[in-house]
Amino acid sequence: RRRRGPRRRAPGEEACCPRRPRLLALCLALGLSASAQAELRKFEMTIEEVDLQVAPNLAVKVWAYNGQVPGPLIHVKEGDQVEVLLHNNTTLSHTIHWHGVYQTNSWKSDGVPNVTQEAIEPGDSYTYRFIADKPGSLWYHCHVNVAEHVALRGMWGPLIVDPKNPTPLEKTVTKDAVLMFSGWNSEVAQEYGKGGHPREVDDYFSINGKSFPDTQPIRVKKGDVLRLRLFAPTTPTAFHLHGHDALVTHKDGLPLEKPYPVDVLPMMPGERYDLIVKMNNPGIWMTHDHIEHHTANAGKDHTGSMLVVEYEDVEKPDFYMWKDKQYDPDFYWIESMKKPYGLHENPAFKGFDPSQPPAK
Repeated sequence: RRRRGPRRRAPGEEACCPRRPRLLALCLALGLSASAQAELRKFEMTIEEVDLQVAPNLAVKVWAYNGQVPGPLIHVKEGDQVEVLLHNNTTLSHTIHWHGVYQTNSWKSDGVPNVTQEAIEPGDSYTYRFIADKPGSLWYHCHVNVAEHVALRGMWGPLIVDPKNPTPLEKTVTKDAVLMFSGWNSEVAQEYGKGGHPREVDDYFSINGKSFPDTQPIRVKKGDVLRLRLFAPTTPTAFHLHGHDALVTHKDGLPLEKPYPVDVLPMMPGERYDLIVKMNNPGIWMTHDHIEHHTANAGKDHTGSMLVVEYEDVEKPDFYMWKDKQYDPDFYWIESMKKPYGLHENPAFKGFDPSQPPAK
């Protein structure tokens, strides 16, 4: 019988076995890379017809995302796949435009009626799908009859997309706050379908849907680094923080090559700016819109777009108007921004059924 010699290896077989550890390492790396990639974030939202108590003497009929104004905070990371199922529970048609999102290969989710989609009729639903391809302070709003739906009926909310590569300045932030400035017209506040005309005059002003003194303080400690994400959904604003200079670090979501200091920052409707402030001057500091009539609702001084920054270790004098104020630490979404990615509501922003007005 023919004596068999060693089995002849197929071409390349000899090199295969030594490479097995490297192949295994490559497979593991690919698996880890896949798990570290963007995630699918699914949300379900509604639009509700409710009244919003903007000021003690002003309730406004609004179309509210999830029944609140501003709408809920949507917080995701750059590259995430976002899917939002929206139900229209109101009597008129609406959409959502995702302001700032590039909508790469997803233009049908841009939310513009008769251009990228048909408006969502009463009782209907629509699903938006897109990649969070632009980082930063973005927002969402209705794109149907924006002069009324957005400017007067509260159809807007924040969309925060964390960047894959934050700047060194961003990494120093210890508190992250969201402030959305808006104006209201008391003459049309209680009637849907009114308002939105060129000569219309807003006579009430708010931050996150509330007018001072019904806004809330931002409480800090000496040494904190405060990030203020400023949004002007509906009205020009001139933001001023007493006692500090702020560094403008981002415009419309994107980081600036050369951040610059300000003590008054002008904004036009639709714009967003991020400020980073080193909290190094303990005290109780007024913070407000520097357009004078924006701090005088219907001519009443010390109302409108105002809040106070309070250092926690500073004793509050007896005359301080907010000395005994009931504190909501999440009024500016500071607590929500610390939570896992997702959709975050705040009961303080909820509207009410006008047939059952809230207790005074």
